[in-house]
Amino acid sequence: MAEVSDVVQRSMSINEKLHPRLKTAAEQNAILRIGWTNAGDPVPKNGELGLCPGLPEGARIRALGKLGSWVAAFGRGGSFTIQGDAEHYLGAINNGCTITCEQFAGNFAGYMMSEGTIRILEGVGNDAGSCMNGGILFIRGSAGSRLGSGMSEGLIIVHGDVGEEPGIGMTGGQIIINGRCPQPPEGVRLRPLSQKEVNAINKKVDDEDMRIPMDAVCLECDEFLAQPIEHTYASSGDLSSIGVVSEQQHQLTKQASVDTVALIGESDGTNTVALPLPILPVVQSGSSLQPNEELPPAISELLNSQPVIAYDEPRTIDFQYVGASTFHTISSSLSDSAGVVIDFDSMPHLNAEELDGLIVALKGISKPNIIIGSLQSISRVEHQHQRATHHNIDLSISRLEDGSGIPHIAALPLIGRSAKSHLSNNHHASGAFSELALNGHDILILLASGINVAASMCPVEEPDEIAEWLYSIQQELTHHMRRIGVITIDSLSRSHLRALDYDTAAISGLRLTGYERPLPHWFSR
Repeated sequence: MAEVSDVVQRSMSINEKLHPRLKTAAEQNAILRIGWTNAGDPVPKNGELGLCPGLPEGARIRALGKLGSWVAAFGRGGSFTIQGDAEHYLGAINNGCTITCEQFAGNFAGYMMSEGTIRILEGVGNDAGSCMNGGILFIRGSAGSRLGSGMSEGLIIVHGDVGEEPGIGMTGGQIIINGRCPQPPEGVRLRPLSQKEVNAINKKVDDEDMRIPMDAVCLECDEFLAQPIEHTYASSGDLSSIGVVSEQQHQLTKQASVDTVALIGESDGTNTVALPLPILPVVQSGSSLQPNEELPPAISELLNSQPVIAYDEPRTIDFQYVGASTFHTISSSLSDSAGVVIDFDSMPHLNAEELDGLIVALKGISKPNIIIGSLQSISRVEHQHQRATHHNIDLSISRLEDGSGIPHIAALPLIGRSAKSHLSNNHHASGAFSELALNGHDILILLASGINVAASMCPVEEPDEIAEWLYSIQQELTHHMRRIGVITIDSLSRSHLRALDYDTAAISGLRLTGYERPLPHWFSR
């Protein structure tokens, strides 16, 4: 069997060769083929993943063999046919494609699709149609557990038996089953269809092979469900109980230059992004930071040089946030961004093969050398760092407010020790994200703890206010660096930090001020 890296490279190579041909083929109404030689001899694919993401209107592709995960994801139109099997997340985030899988498809087929049609002709795995909010999913053959879980709109038609908990968590849409169906879970009702409904569905389907009979049953949301509660998690503390000391260095003059630049993505084949300040502010739209004649030149220069994480419309220096709330818009914005930050807390767990497929798909609709970042709960920091090394993720950001209640001061040794153990390669940077607006003192503490980049929700919205906030961070950061005699942020270490009270020393492992060493229990095994 081929190595994982070989499969990824083969998959990216196929995407790179296909992409420039899609527009021409669509104009000529030609079908592009994957799995055949130029002479037409079959050479079936085996495990290639993330193929053909973001298919545009008019594109037509036919593939032969067994394909991996995240095939034909983020589609915007056109058609894709697989003469064979597909692994997980087939047609995920479909925004208009017509996708046909002539054999079996794995878990999460049609995940979060909003438009288009997906046909699977020999059964699917678990969670087919999960979180879909539009479109039609046809399944011939058996379907696994949790069919249509969390769907809000759309239509699923199954000609076969379904597994346990069909429709669990659904708030809208319909699941039509022409086969055996177990007792639906709470919140989902099973009912027969009227002749009028059968006629209307068959007219909508417009496919003789997928027409439903009168004895088919329908699953729907049983009752009105209240809107989900938005949880805002706060940590049980901030970093104000930690001090920063000079550790024998002489104080620098007020005019001394200090280096606050942080680099991300220094590995071969990846872009390098320089952060003038070691912070990635999180904003709603990158377009609000675009050059504006009404802004003073100094403010425009500051905003134009500082990358951010943007939910929408990232600039060429920015990182695109990738998560459940932005999946349907990123196919048109990724090509302009310098990197992506994938929020793994907002989507189902991805195994190694599925994650490789997602990364290949994202690179297929952006640039092969785009920087890949991840965002995940502080409770899973070791798993996140191990995965970063294995999948060549450039930046691993830990979410400090994750609902666990872990205070910021306890997160410092968790991230620092994990990064030291699992991110030994300098190409993999660690980060920490706080829902609270950070200041220069906070960022200095994070950097001294072994964290390379801080991420923070932007506390203001107007461009001039954002620039003022960034300028205050710059001034405070440089002030403290000069005070403790540090010329570059790379020279910061835990030896510069002191716990200002006993509880902080007990949790963080930092030297207790006055005692000037960690508390004894940090030395015990």
